[in-house]
Amino acid sequence: MSMKWISVLLLLQLSCYFSSGSCGNVLVWPTEYSHWINIKTILDELIQRGHEVTVLTSSASILVDPSKSSTIKYEIYPVYLQRKDFEDIFRKLIHIWIYNLPRDTFWGYFSQLQEIFWEYSDCIQKFCKDIVLNRKLMTKLQESKFDVILADAIGPCGELLAELLKIPLVYSLRFSPGYRVEKHSGGLPLPPSYVPMIMSELSGQMTFMERVKNMIYVLYFDFCFQSFSEKSWDQFYSEVLGRPTTLFELMGKAQIWLIRTYWDFEFPRPFLPNFEFVGGLHCKPAKPLPKEMEEFVQSSGENGIVVFSLGSMVNNMPEERANVIASALAQIPQKVLWRFDGKKPDTLGPNTRLYKWIPQNDLLGHPKTKAFVTHGGANGIYEAIHHGIPMVGIPLFADQPDNIAHMKAKGAAVSLDFHTLSSTDLLNALRMVIDDASYKENAMKLSRIHHDQPVKPLDRAVFWIEFVMRHKGAKHLRPASHNLTWFQYHSLDVIGFLLACVATAIFVTTQCCLFCYRKFAKTGTKEKKE
Repeated sequence: MSMKWISVLLLLQLSCYFSSGSCGNVLVWPTEYSHWINIKTILDELIQRGHEVTVLTSSASILVDPSKSSTIKYEIYPVYLQRKDFEDIFRKLIHIWIYNLPRDTFWGYFSQLQEIFWEYSDCIQKFCKDIVLNRKLMTKLQESKFDVILADAIGPCGELLAELLKIPLVYSLRFSPGYRVEKHSGGLPLPPSYVPMIMSELSGQMTFMERVKNMIYVLYFDFCFQSFSEKSWDQFYSEVLGRPTTLFELMGKAQIWLIRTYWDFEFPRPFLPNFEFVGGLHCKPAKPLPKEMEEFVQSSGENGIVVFSLGSMVNNMPEERANVIASALAQIPQKVLWRFDGKKPDTLGPNTRLYKWIPQNDLLGHPKTKAFVTHGGANGIYEAIHHGIPMVGIPLFADQPDNIAHMKAKGAAVSLDFHTLSSTDLLNALRMVIDDASYKENAMKLSRIHHDQPVKPLDRAVFWIEFVMRHKGAKHLRPASHNLTWFQYHSLDVIGFLLACVATAIFVTTQCCLFCYRKFAKTGTKEKKE
């Protein structure tokens, strides 16, 4: 480690001793791609505040790079895969999700989607075994005396490590398919009458038939769909702990859930006190662009620019799709900066420049930016909200269709289908969000809501992690629902008892009436005979 980083670490340690708080020791179980970007933002801030951070990373990790100079400590554990093989698995599953899933049938789509999740789940479970069965590593982790573990709920194992190391658990999460984790582990209430199920692409204002659709989604995800091979995880966790347990039981012990959205994005719905919104925690003010890029942006004049990015996961777009997109972009008066890593489209216009990487946040914060064409990833959506930029959404997989549906419902985006997209569709959508002032107004409204918070999202995320460290957990925020069975939670036992009471009262009253009737009937007959 260079003298620069040693000096930084010493200053942080000294500031920790002289501050009103105390230094904590944080263990991190991360996942890849955008999930890592979000967690790393939190980790950098924790380090700035004097805490010590150790990231558990596999030798096959894609984005978590221990070789980069950093104040973060990395604990690298060996796994059965090479980095390239792990990345190939990821990209293969994403490619199947985008291009190969049957979209004409509900059952076919979600049954094959479950297979994708299970393949990913099996891979993560093997990584988890490589950690917990590594006695040397586990002994080292025990001796490190961590105060808290920060994990991403989309990749299990953090909850098992928390149980083995006997430390509190904090989750970072955008969503789980069908809200299964939040519902069954977090105890989050999700009334289907007005809370749209994730992946349904519905809004908070549903018609009767949309509520029917939402209920079908709820029932399907509750009884048919599993994000992880839960039986396999339950068996694995039970074997490791030496007692019967389940994945959801251990996940339910999380003290705080950091949800990466906010009311600028969400539709109003119930939340629990140990669920905290931290949407847009990675957002920052725009920085100056590189000289060559700034010159190109300035050359756009009054027409301004369009920023185009479908994310880092799409680098092998079919040529036919790329040509359709390029043809539409060539017909608008704005200059276009397109993040694209592939063969140059034949229909590319002179107003469009291709880049393998773009400073997306800085471009969205540039005063000449008129629109953002996006795949709908949560990070990109929040950067657009942060800077008040209307969007054209071309969702591809995961939460992206739902993210764009939220922005469309709030009047800040137009949604297009990647698989049926024509040049005319994209051209009309761009003209709509650029020329119709309502889209810009709605985007700016969301931006004002996003900025108008008593505490910044990143500060709120760090506060709750520090809170858990200071108080050795946050059990006082956990609802009693965690201690109830499903029939107790829905008060079926109480309803049954009350029905039994009513039935008993009716039965007793009826019998009394019959008894009295018979008695009076006998008395009347006797009097007549006499």
